Amino acid sequence: MVRKAMPEPLAAGQYLVKCRETSHMLAILNGHEEVFPRTRCVSDGRWCIFFRDGTAVWECNASYAAAHFIIEPTDQ
Repeated sequence: MVRKAMPEPLAAGQYLVKCRETSHMLAILNGHEEVFPRTRCVSDGRWCIFFRDGTAVWECNASYAAAHFIIEPTDQ
């Protein structure tokens, strides 16, 4: 069995994060319902906080975020 290397933790910054899941039901099953389909994320390089409408809705460590979401840096 070949294991994929874990990506580097999400660096400090602000991001637009998109779920890899293709449906709301899959996001629920994987525990990503609060993030689906996309939301804003702020990382300090160790911990990530996800925001919807200015309110924190979910948190995870920066390694988990890098491995489980599609990440786009923002200019903010």
